[in-house]
Amino acid sequence: MEHVDAVVIGSGFGGSVAAYRLAEAGRSVVLLERGQPYPPGSFPRSPQQMGRAFWDPAAGLYGMFDVWSFKGCDSVVSAGLGGGSLIYASVLLRKDERWFVHDEPLPGGGYESWPISRADLDPHYDVVERMLGAAPYPLDRPPFDDTPKAHAMQDAAAELGLQCTLPPLAVSFSATPGGAPGLSLPIADAGHRNIHGVGRRTCKLCGECNIGCNEGAKNSLDHTYLSAAAHHGADIRTSREVKAIRPRPGGGYEVDYVHHTDLTAKKARPPVVTMSCDRLVLGAGTYGTTFLLLKSRKAFPGLSRALGTRFSGNGDLLTFLLKAKDRNRVRPLDAARGPVITSAIRLADELDAVPGAGRGAYIEDGGYPGFADWIIQGFDAGNEIERAVKFLWNRFTEFFKDAPDTNLSQELSDLIGDGALTVSSLPLLGMGRDIADGRLHLREGRLAADWTSRTSEEHFRRVRKTMQGIADVLGAEYADNPMWFRKRIITVHPLGGAPMGATKDEGVCDAFGEVFGFPGLYIADGAAMPGPVGPNPSLTIAAQADRLATRLLEGVPARGGAGTVVSVPDDTGAGPAGGAGPPDGAGGVPGNGTAYGPRSGGGTITPLPRSEPVPEGRGGVGGSIAVALDRTSLSFTEEMKGFVTYGVTDPRAGELADERVRLAFRLTITAEDTDRFLAEPEHAARAEGWIDAAGRGGRRPVRRGWFNLFAPGGAEDRRLMRYRLYFTDGENRPRTLVGHKNVLHGPPTRIWPDTSTLYVRILRGHVGEHAEDGAEVLAAGVLHIQLTDFARQLTTFRTTGPGGAGKLVSFGRFFAGELWEVYGPDLD
Repeated sequence: MEHVDAVVIGSGFGGSVAAYRLAEAGRSVVLLERGQPYPPGSFPRSPQQMGRAFWDPAAGLYGMFDVWSFKGCDSVVSAGLGGGSLIYASVLLRKDERWFVHDEPLPGGGYESWPISRADLDPHYDVVERMLGAAPYPLDRPPFDDTPKAHAMQDAAAELGLQCTLPPLAVSFSATPGGAPGLSLPIADAGHRNIHGVGRRTCKLCGECNIGCNEGAKNSLDHTYLSAAAHHGADIRTSREVKAIRPRPGGGYEVDYVHHTDLTAKKARPPVVTMSCDRLVLGAGTYGTTFLLLKSRKAFPGLSRALGTRFSGNGDLLTFLLKAKDRNRVRPLDAARGPVITSAIRLADELDAVPGAGRGAYIEDGGYPGFADWIIQGFDAGNEIERAVKFLWNRFTEFFKDAPDTNLSQELSDLIGDGALTVSSLPLLGMGRDIADGRLHLREGRLAADWTSRTSEEHFRRVRKTMQGIADVLGAEYADNPMWFRKRIITVHPLGGAPMGATKDEGVCDAFGEVFGFPGLYIADGAAMPGPVGPNPSLTIAAQADRLATRLLEGVPARGGAGTVVSVPDDTGAGPAGGAGPPDGAGGVPGNGTAYGPRSGGGTITPLPRSEPVPEGRGGVGGSIAVALDRTSLSFTEEMKGFVTYGVTDPRAGELADERVRLAFRLTITAEDTDRFLAEPEHAARAEGWIDAAGRGGRRPVRRGWFNLFAPGGAEDRRLMRYRLYFTDGENRPRTLVGHKNVLHGPPTRIWPDTSTLYVRILRGHVGEHAEDGAEVLAAGVLHIQLTDFARQLTTFRTTGPGGAGKLVSFGRFFAGELWEVYGPDLD
């Protein structure tokens, strides 16, 4: 049976991000996508192509539109390489900070509760926005300024006293990031080969985002995360539909899938292929992931009873503005010009300290392809008939004239009409905080949903009333979508079904997407959302998947066997002398042993603390290997956030300066030998993880890192917690973050501020401890541990090796004893 480190199911906003992060970290990754790839130029447009553009393999249909009809709602999702990004409108809005609710009651009982916060996601939002090339619509630059619907939305919002913005879009309007925008310009290569091998061009304002961008202007996941994942070695397999999953005896998981090899006709059921993995990431979308878990429930005994719950449509509502007028003249709205969405009007939530506002929402302009104007104009039946009768009557009367008019240009122009209906009409898209009380379940082996708009009636009433107000301002007629008479909605943002929660009783997975009771099984897509996101959820799903991948990688050994190959770093960044290193996996020890060997060669290397002695036999040809299996390691994870200012050398000044920028890190601190760690005066440990420097390259991996706990501070009643982290900035220039927590004698009330405040400086180059005084300081500032992060940190302590529980107790006693030594009363 084929076995890999990780299998990722689905290539949407969860699966693509997870696959990229794992591949980038050197893991062996297979991504299974049921749909097919769609290079620019291959999306269906003709009636014959559109007729087969739907997903139903049993009927021989393998297209990208997967349409569901449930009790209370209809839904459209996508099948294809890139998942929902192929048909979404490219909006990248963050979930509002105050909308991460806790224990908000649901009408039928229970609560909507988010175990994560905006602060948890902000660093990951930053990363995803950069990767997807987020940029607002350039409405102030010609020819993009000629976009009537965007101006109309701004005018309506101003008249109604509402907030209207140009949201970030994952669309390339310029050939290079930050370049001058222009129509149909060749897009520069992003630095990794595009997975399709086909050139892309900037947006030409054709309104075809939702049916697949044939220009390649949309920065969909196939052009971004999936291309980068393939560049780093991910094995991306299309037309593979997963049928079942289950735990693997002895650990890990097995996946059954079928390969749709013939996409031209209905055929017999293809054979099932089974593969196994150490970690399994579910990114098949809200419906696909929940369906898989429901079908495989017997294989996962003890799976949370929350499976299938918290389903919602993210408050989606589609309506229309028709025949807009200004002073009895046709007001152009031109829905077919521009990307599908350019603007967003935000409706405040009572959580925003606006009493009586209700639940928050967004209203966005819609669009459609230009060729659809011919279809839509046909709905203006009354005028069509009138024009046809007039044309026939004129031709009849001309027949009897002695000198008939032989030029029919005007008559034909009048017959076609002025297109007033299409040029003055506009879809409106609403979404927001509806009630997440729907349920997904199986009915005779098929996925079914129980959902009703009744419990969210207040939300829909408010959104419709605001849309009617927009219609009034623009002199337009308001129309609900044809399904609303039955109080049915059409959602393109289904969420929930396998929600995250603080406990197993509350959710299927934890705040990092790991399924309760099944280590290594992760949910990375919209199914994990415990309630509505509010704005378009794609960015939040991707950010949570990035956060999930960070946590997953913190506990996963590098490729190359169960053992870990380690080496001792020096201060210069140069590797140790010695011969060729072991190939991938060489030097590994069965189980969780640690092997020492040279850093060069194919083996994956993890640095040791500076104080770790060099094992005998290090270096030389091949490198001798020393193995230690009788010691117990201890690790924990720490996350700190704050601000630094470039050009400042004093940390306190850097924290407060007007030009400050956000800085954060997440580190896993590991003491390979707990006994030695507690005994040595420097208490040195290894630090691994990432640093996120806003505007200076974003999140960057820590190349090498050292941490000292309660190291001597020059006075008997002073201790230092020291950090030294090697990383590179966005231009791959070496940088060092050095920092310390100043644990100084004082009242016990100083314990928390002293141990949670880190004074940091960023130095040019990779600077060793003894060269620090002469190093150039590029920036300085202060980081803090938030109370919520500290509470999570307490849950991350782990030990590996014999007597782990006792070692953890010893560490706790040491920590408390050091605090007593510093902050305890003076008994002299």
